[in-house]
Amino acid sequence: MADHPGDHPGPLVFVTDLDHPALSDADAHHLVRVLRLRPGDPLTVADGAGRFRPAALTDGPAVAPTGEVRAMARREPTVTVGFALVKGEKPELVVQKLTELGVDRIVPFRADRSVVRWDDAKAAKALERLRAVAASAAAQCHRADLPVIDPVTSLDALLARDDLGPLAMADRGGEPPSLDRPTVLVGPEGGWSDRELALPTARVALGGHVLRAETAAVTAGALLTALRGGVVTERR
Repeated sequence: MADHPGDHPGPLVFVTDLDHPALSDADAHHLVRVLRLRPGDPLTVADGAGRFRPAALTDGPAVAPTGEVRAMARREPTVTVGFALVKGEKPELVVQKLTELGVDRIVPFRADRSVVRWDDAKAAKALERLRAVAASAAAQCHRADLPVIDPVTSLDALLARDDLGPLAMADRGGEPPSLDRPTVLVGPEGGWSDRELALPTARVALGGHVLRAETAAVTAGALLTALRGGVVTERR
């Protein structure tokens, strides 16, 4: 039986074993000290892969299952948003919002005009942080499956992949977004370079205005997930 974890009362936390759920120290602190839950209060435990079950807080604090394991319905097609690295905490904002929207895969990449250039050590640390941001956002919005956050790559390497389905680069002169191209790549603050614009890749438009890079990435995710969810329909 499939339903949605948001249909169940209480917060959602991620665990590694749904049959024997154990809270991390951070989650235990958050539930008891921040949310002020008490033994007997309901919550939902999820495994990050779309499976979840109702539970209740017990002494310890710990959790005890109170219902069957269920699974979120699989969403098709897989929606991916790639975004060129942006400055400061903006990558965290992008990942947070794309997670809330239901984007399945998020790929940070280096474009020709990217100002941000992470070395290997910083890229690894940033990836760990982005995955933590995604987990926190998924718990907040009661999403039982975690998006895949890929390691930082180059645009050329990204375009050479064959596992993302048909893709398009965001460009004001492009066609309206479509589920025929469920992967959208968003360029950096300075826009695509002439070399990148010459690449034989489809283009999609995200609106008539010039958007900030982080706004464009979130807009791409919102449009694709809204199309997939039937909230809006494609213009034919």
